[in-house]
Amino acid sequence: MTVLASAWPAVIAVLLVAADGKVRDVPGFAAAIGAYRVLPARLTRAAAVAVLSAEAAAAVLLAVPATRRWGALVAAALFAAFLAAMASVLRRGMRIDCGCFGSARRPTPVGAASVARTALLLLLAAMAAVAGPAPFSPVQPVLAAVFLGAVAAVPRPRPGVPEPEASPSAGPRPGTPFALDAGIGAPAVFALISPACGLCRTMLPVFAEAAARRRVVLVSAADEPDVRRHLDEHGVAGLPLVIDPGVYDANGIPWPPYAVVTDAAGIVLAAGGADTPARFHALLRRADAAARPVR
Repeated sequence: MTVLASAWPAVIAVLLVAADGKVRDVPGFAAAIGAYRVLPARLTRAAAVAVLSAEAAAAVLLAVPATRRWGALVAAALFAAFLAAMASVLRRGMRIDCGCFGSARRPTPVGAASVARTALLLLLAAMAAVAGPAPFSPVQPVLAAVFLGAVAAVPRPRPGVPEPEASPSAGPRPGTPFALDAGIGAPAVFALISPACGLCRTMLPVFAEAAARRRVVLVSAADEPDVRRHLDEHGVAGLPLVIDPGVYDANGIPWPPYAVVTDAAGIVLAAGGADTPARFHALLRRADAAARPVR
C-alpha cells in the first residue's frame, strides 16, 4: 500500500506544472485544443478553462486525505481524456503539438512519447485512487520522486532530426490546379492557417520570413475578423490574407498548417503539411525543383 500511496504527490506535482504552463497563455492552450479538431472552434476557449479548472481542482482534492480518492479520480479522468484525444490524432495521421504543459513551454508533438507519458500518469492516478487516504509514510516522498523521474525520463523528440520530405498522402497533387475562391495570378506560396491551430501560431514567423523572398499568401476558412485579430496579435498582419471556407474540402487538405506552392497558372508545384520549419522549407525546395525548366 505504501507504493500505491506514494503516487499522489507525483500526480499533484505534474498537475501543478501543467496548469502553470497553460495559465500563462490560455488562448494558446485553447488553440492547441483546437488543433486536435475534436471540438468546434467556438468551444475551445471554454474547454481550455474547463481543463485548467479540473487540473487545479484535482490537485487540491489530492492534497487533502479525506478527498484524495476523488482528486485521483478526477486526474485519472483527465489523463484518460487526453489519451483518447491523442489516439484520435494518431489514427488520423495528424502531426500537432500535444499542448500537454501549455504553449508557454517547448512544443511537443503528439506521438509515442506523449502517449507513453500520459499513460504513465493515468497509472499513477489510478494508484492514488486505489490507495485513497492511506497514512503518511516517510517513504512516500522518496517513491514520489522516483515516479516523477520516470515521467521525466520518457524520451522527447530530439531537436535537429531531419523531417521527411516525402509528399503527403492527402491534399492537392503536383500538376493539378489549386482550387481557391480568390484568383491566383502569380507564383505563390499559400499557407493555410487557423486561429484555433496551435502549430499554425508557431509557424507564422516562418511564413513571414519566407515572404521576404517570395510571394506568401495566408489562407483560412475561419471568420475574417478572428483571423485578422489573430495575425495582428502575432505581428504578421502585413501578409496578404484570403478567406475561403471551402478550401479544405475542395482540395482534400486534412488540417492546417499546410502549404501549397503554385505557378502563375495556379498549378500546384508542391503541397504538404507545414507544421515545422524543416517540412516547410523542404516543400519549398520541392517546388523550386519542379519549377526549373527541363534541359
